[in-house]
Amino acid sequence: MNLTKNKYYFEALDFYPYNLPDCLEALNYALSYDSEDADALCLMGRIHSEVLKNYEKAKEFFEEAMMFDVSNVNTPQYYIACLIENEDFAEAEKLITYALKIKGMEKSTLDFYRAMISERRGSLKNALHFLKEAEKFCFTQCSLDLVQERRKFIKAKMPMKTSKNKKETK
Repeated sequence: MNLTKNKYYFEALDFYPYNLPDCLEALNYALSYDSEDADALCLMGRIHSEVLKNYEKAKEFFEEAMMFDVSNVNTPQYYIACLIENEDFAEAEKLITYALKIKGMEKSTLDFYRAMISERRGSLKNALHFLKEAEKFCFTQCSLDLVQERRKFIKAKMPMKTSKNKKETK
């Protein structure tokens, strides 16, 4: 790995998302040294997805990053998030299935994304199932808190069950 390219990629990563002009400048330098750098392409995809909300352009960068390094653990998680935001659920599910085979991928993150897909499709029970699975694979307090907060949120969205006694008293 070229140390100069590495330097520019890490500068870009350090600037993201708070200083986008400097981030883009460093990222363009990194890509000029090696246009096949999956991490730099992934970061460019994130900028288009998370900041600019240009999901189609972001998908191009993520696809290119995946083409150059199919075992990169960073690209799938951000690519999946982009696909979910763009409502490309079938494509996101395929990528999740693929990402589960990559050594080092966080299974809790992938199950969290499955829950997001289920929730957006209106299947709240299924979303809760995936969050329960995600909770089993949380190995940091931060990820556990995220999953538990999402579970509370989804439960709050579910319709309340009414008992017969409450109906009879009215």
